[in-house]
Amino acid sequence: MSTTLWQNATVATFNHPAHADYGMLPQHDILVANGRIQAIEPTGRLSAAHTVRLNGALVTPSLIDCHTHLVFGGSRANEWERRQNGVSYQQISAEGGGINSTVRATRETAEDELYRFSFERLQSLLAEGVGLVEIKSGYGLNLADEAKMLRVSQRLQESGAVAVSRTLLAAHAVPPEFKGRADDYLEMVIQEILPILWQEKAFDCVDVFCENVGFSAAQTERLFQAAQALGVPVKGHTEQLSLQGGSALVAKYGGWSADHIEYLDEAGVAAMAEADTVAVLLPGAYYFLRESQKPPVELLRRYGVPMAVATDFNPGTSPFASLRMSMNMACVQFGLTPLEAWQGVTVHAARALRREHEFGCLKAGMPAHFNVWNAESPVDMIYEPFRPLLQQRVLHGNIQG
Repeated sequence: MSTTLWQNATVATFNHPAHADYGMLPQHDILVANGRIQAIEPTGRLSAAHTVRLNGALVTPSLIDCHTHLVFGGSRANEWERRQNGVSYQQISAEGGGINSTVRATRETAEDELYRFSFERLQSLLAEGVGLVEIKSGYGLNLADEAKMLRVSQRLQESGAVAVSRTLLAAHAVPPEFKGRADDYLEMVIQEILPILWQEKAFDCVDVFCENVGFSAAQTERLFQAAQALGVPVKGHTEQLSLQGGSALVAKYGGWSADHIEYLDEAGVAAMAEADTVAVLLPGAYYFLRESQKPPVELLRRYGVPMAVATDFNPGTSPFASLRMSMNMACVQFGLTPLEAWQGVTVHAARALRREHEFGCLKAGMPAHFNVWNAESPVDMIYEPFRPLLQQRVLHGNIQG
């Protein structure tokens, strides 16, 4: 059995949400065998043939970005510049811009090229210590191109650089060829895209944009009922721009997470608490869209709803591939404590993807997914989000390049 002793670390375990000090264990060793943590003990009690001396360096679980749109074609930089120069989004959209421009570019981009672009984008997250990333489809909006996006996500997983959770977001928008026929498009998603790609094991969960500019609560429920019939887990983009009741619907169907949730009300929070649905906060989109309605953090705390934090990396509303910056913004803009921000990218993010048996904390029996940092405390990574503090990124006990 191949064993390695990671010696003399300051270990932030995050193995219990009640630990106000990040579950910190100073001067501890981590024994890893065959990709799993065998023990975490005070320095000097364990031994192994191979030793990595850390000299007191900080060790945390791998970071998790539990909401991204990493795979897409094209760029919307020119559109953003036009908006900054006073051109309305409505005008840009009427000219074929907005999400439809990304749909068009994604459809036109060959799979290998899409993979290359996505792998390049992924590097920014890996450099910050991300070990698990959720990637949504949603820019194909037909069977062939949604499948293409999901294959690219699977190829990123197979690269060995990162673990990937794949989400089907075919109900992201109504494609141009179905303009004015949202119900007809949703029926195609329900009858064709969802069952075919689920049978092919192309994704892990289904998502929907439940909003006044997306799909209604009634349409969202139709999708969730179809997913439930197939045994597909659900989640949702909900309450981002208005209160539609989408978060309560996610909870009603036992959903993994409700994401954005700036307009979430107390009834929705209570429903999420009852269903163990995670609240995913996305401060990058809040910042980029210059929103003013903050998510109800105090209500989420009061009801004990776990809060995850993610980048929402996408070309239109959050072009920021930096989870550490998202953590900083969650603290500054939404009022999270540094501990809550860290829980949001570890234990709670793992729960949002139902991967808590693999990621999110450090304890005996868990896979050895962790980061070694040139820092004294986890707060350092939030306080200076762009300072390169990562020393080593470890997955399955192996140092990543």
